[in-house]
Amino acid sequence: MQFPESWLREFCNPPLDTQALADLLTMSGMEVEELRPAAPAFSGVVVAEIVEAEPHPNADRLRVCRVEAGAHSKDGPLQIVCGAPNARAGIKVPLALVGAQLPSGDDGQPLNIKLGKLRGVESQGMLCSARELGLADDHSGLLELTADATPGADVRDLLRLDDTVFTLKLTPNLAHALSVQGIAREVSALTGAPLVAPLIEPVPPRHDQRLPVRIEARDLCGRFSGRIIRHIDPKARTPAWMVERLARCGQRSVNALVDISNYVMFEYGRPTHIFDLDKIHDELVVRWARRGETLELLNGNTVELDEEVGVIADAQAVESLAGIMGGQATAVSDGTRHVYVEAAFWWPDAVAGRSRRYNFATDAGHRFERGVDPARTVEHIEHITRLILEICGGEPGPMDDQPVAMPQPEPVTLRVDRAAKVIGMPLPQAQCADVLRRLGLELREEPGRLIVTPPSWRFDIRIEEDLIEEVIRVIGYDRLPPAPPLAAVTAQALPEARRSAHAVRRSLAALGYQETINFSFVEQRWETELAGNSDPIRVLNPIAAPLAVMRSSLVGSLIQVLRHNLARKATRVRVFELGRVARRDAQVTDTHATVAGIHQPMKLAALAYGAADALQWGSRERAVDFYDLKGDLESLLAPRALTFEPAQHPALHPGRSARVRCDGREIGVIGELHPRWRQAYELPHAPVLFEVDLDAVLARDVPAFEPIARHQSAWRDVALVVPEAATHDALVQALRADPGGWVRSATLFDVFRPSGAVTDMAAGERSMAVRLELLDPAANWTDERIDDVVKAAVNRAGRAVGARLRG
Repeated sequence: MQFPESWLREFCNPPLDTQALADLLTMSGMEVEELRPAAPAFSGVVVAEIVEAEPHPNADRLRVCRVEAGAHSKDGPLQIVCGAPNARAGIKVPLALVGAQLPSGDDGQPLNIKLGKLRGVESQGMLCSARELGLADDHSGLLELTADATPGADVRDLLRLDDTVFTLKLTPNLAHALSVQGIAREVSALTGAPLVAPLIEPVPPRHDQRLPVRIEARDLCGRFSGRIIRHIDPKARTPAWMVERLARCGQRSVNALVDISNYVMFEYGRPTHIFDLDKIHDELVVRWARRGETLELLNGNTVELDEEVGVIADAQAVESLAGIMGGQATAVSDGTRHVYVEAAFWWPDAVAGRSRRYNFATDAGHRFERGVDPARTVEHIEHITRLILEICGGEPGPMDDQPVAMPQPEPVTLRVDRAAKVIGMPLPQAQCADVLRRLGLELREEPGRLIVTPPSWRFDIRIEEDLIEEVIRVIGYDRLPPAPPLAAVTAQALPEARRSAHAVRRSLAALGYQETINFSFVEQRWETELAGNSDPIRVLNPIAAPLAVMRSSLVGSLIQVLRHNLARKATRVRVFELGRVARRDAQVTDTHATVAGIHQPMKLAALAYGAADALQWGSRERAVDFYDLKGDLESLLAPRALTFEPAQHPALHPGRSARVRCDGREIGVIGELHPRWRQAYELPHAPVLFEVDLDAVLARDVPAFEPIARHQSAWRDVALVVPEAATHDALVQALRADPGGWVRSATLFDVFRPSGAVTDMAAGERSMAVRLELLDPAANWTDERIDDVVKAAVNRAGRAVGARLRG
């Protein structure tokens, strides 16, 4: 919400300076995001009337003007050389006198006006454009002032430039503050300064013509008011004071009718619409749209409608999006002679989110979806009517008002002791009642209780906590007593068997990865292609059309991060993300932390692309591969042992991916991106990546101490012939499964596949050489015991994977 301070002070003028007023608004919950002057500083600029404008004797594009500037030209008109194309006799323009200081010159420094000569002709000042005064970007000609401006008057006073523009950052519950009057009402309550409520008198009708209006959807429109005004002048100029106020509210001037409608919206928070009456066919119908209907909007977009969008239609077609934007077909233009002025109450739920479906937003929709006062539609049409008659002329007709489904506010009870407990300071009932009355709330007092009926403009007061908030923000948050917390503040230490997520982040950073943070809602394509999820959880109101579903995997987010970096010429990318995913799970129940039917676990994913090592001289450059990432994952979870099993995953290469298991439980996947997706996502090379459960990464083994063995280990190398189908993990697991625990380790150190016929190996077999470490802490090893243990290990391997001693 943006507005000039001078406009606010016309409604309520508290004895506070600008900064104090801004601080007061911020502390009351209406954050002042910016304060800026309405115009930059300049001095010595006055009103001047051009009495003569003759061609320059030595320049075709210059004119020699003689101007009257009141007391500043008491010795006769001043001579000014000017190059503006609109410099002509009879107009009044800003004149920077000799000695004046303008906002800035070409070098960014203030521009001092001096007596000078242009092509041999003396110039006693400078006639100014809006750009030269820092008021606008227009420098096509001189800034023409109103005809009633007094020559010699200070331009700053004439244009009221010593003003400050406030920009407020309002939360959605402050719909009543989306107007100058609404903010003034708040300031009056906060300071006790009187609120000026201008009296809006009804305009007597001059004809009896009415436009038939039917309201078919009471759940869309609760009240519809309007009147016809005939014989207006659509080409009338908007008054300068209105243009100025609209500009300071951030709204450009369009034409007189549109400007009047916008002006009343900023003044009273009431969006309205003005139709060209001659373009309406027979009647207006307020209803829900029908599927397949279309509407060309005022912004030039043509939108397709359905049953969830409210519209105003005539006998032939849809003419307006209810509460959002009018249609081009009935828009006013320079040829408009008769208009229909409409003001309605649209139910907030019927407007909320509709404009976002079409990827635009309007001031009207912003207000209606939060709630606009339904009680003052007629009053505001009367105000618009009077402004139209003053500016455009015309003949007003009778008022048509249909209050078909007005909201009925429910009383809300405030318990005084409850308010004192929540706020944290003692509050007498009289003080609470005084605050609520100052806010314009009707109430009934009972011992210890205040029963409040919210006014028509307050859609945010529904529960007791809403009233408690009103009480403390008016009293002032700075009045809260500083009190230490009563509860003991103790650090919650993690158990020794669990590390923190920050420790995981630091470990990955030490491995050369950088953290990324991405949206939890992603493109549906990512879910289908990279997660194999054909039924993702949809977002009801996505912030952008592509981001329409919740992610069930972090893979898509990391692929997008990789593409973003490659587009910026990165050649080596190492990224990771700790994030939550969302998956359907019927066993999840609704609690304070979860949603029924949706499981939201935390995941850890990492991606590596490009060279295995950063640029260096010690070894030849090679591309990162599966084993590099496997080593990083093992390092991250060390000393816990991981096992890797061949697996299929929608995002990964079918022959270069694996299932990751820890303590016998599957915790994730690792592998190279599938060639199909490498090509589809336009990647020069395939990255390698993993995704695992974060809980598995956070868990860690508590160190267990054991005495140092009094006896030395014994080592034996065995060469085992195994089928090609036998896996390394199965072989090692069988060798180590010694009942006495004497086989401490089994390490593969050689694999042999014969290229031709070998007497001790058949086709489809290979030789795997394994070194066994044997340790008995209680006794020395003898050759006989070692042979027995090795023989037992080989027998276990034979039963498990079909292994036998070679040769």
